Amino acid sequence: ITMVLIFLVAGAFSGIVTAAGGVDSTVNFGLSIIPPQFMVVGLFVIGCFISLSMGTSMGTISALAPIALGVSQQTDIPVAICIGATVCGAMFGDNLSMISDTTIAAVRTQGCKMNDKFKQNFLIVLPAALITIILLYIRTSHMTYSADVYEYSFVEVIPYLIVLIGALVGFNVFLVLFSGIILSMIVGITNGSFTFMESFGIIGEGMTGLFEISIISIIVACIMALIKENGGISLIIDCIKKSVKGKRGAELGIGILVLLVDFCTANNTIAIVMAGPVAKEIGDEFGVEPKRVASILDIFASVGQGMIPYGAQLLTAAALVGITPLNIIPNLYYPILMLVCVLLFIAFRPQKQNTKTAKEN
Repeated sequence: ITMVLIFLVAGAFSGIVTAAGGVDSTVNFGLSIIPPQFMVVGLFVIGCFISLSMGTSMGTISALAPIALGVSQQTDIPVAICIGATVCGAMFGDNLSMISDTTIAAVRTQGCKMNDKFKQNFLIVLPAALITIILLYIRTSHMTYSADVYEYSFVEVIPYLIVLIGALVGFNVFLVLFSGIILSMIVGITNGSFTFMESFGIIGEGMTGLFEISIISIIVACIMALIKENGGISLIIDCIKKSVKGKRGAELGIGILVLLVDFCTANNTIAIVMAGPVAKEIGDEFGVEPKRVASILDIFASVGQGMIPYGAQLLTAAALVGITPLNIIPNLYYPILMLVCVLLFIAFRPQKQNTKTAKEN
């Protein structure tokens, strides 16, 4: 239900800020001060900061998707690349932020300190973020945009600035989006884009645009509940536990476990909550440090959530820019690189031998 409410509020903000001229002015303002070859890289970096501050990928995507669409419309850069960079940035903070529900779930299920998990996690994903920046720059640096002088009204940019600043400060996603809606109404009424009464109709149209996704999310949640009730997820967990051998195998098994649960639930927080207790059992049995288990849980869950086409993140991003989730997936460099980095971390990082386990062996 929370997810559906975010959908509706995000749709309302997207509709009213567009009608007030906020999107066009924001894009034109960006094109006026940022070199075109850095526009898509900028979307990724801004998304990283916002999601790290807000602790939610959904709020980040909702705030930046209209800007990503506007950048695409004013340049020759495909919208799939622009929104792909936005989703990548959103998943960065969703995985790392200390106020993210996934971080909280991973830390609590493993009984480790949040700072320890953050440091461990950050070292794993930093190379993925840096390589993503390089790939986005290479992919888009040769693309051009019109040399025209772009006109913008800074007043129309204010709602977006408030939303972005509120996100960076770490305000609640609902509070941030509602603030954006109210400010957009004031700006739109002031500049004559619409009247006070017309603004409610525009907000309603924005919500209607995400109605289908809301229904899909509810149906998916129902289906996954039936799968869980009938033992489907328990079967996956049992198979993973039986196949684990050795410390590295335990870490890989934990990652595969939460990844499969995320594929089934389409919710990385739920996946961590469900797989966390079993992951702790596996970690304790094979002497894996709790902070390592927490990091592996969160990263693998974010990899799955950032790439499944029926997840809330891709569904929302696709709906806000008018494409399908499958169009976005080829441009999701960060989740793919994050998976590569964590696999290398498991394969090559020196293991600390657990004294108790070593004596028993």
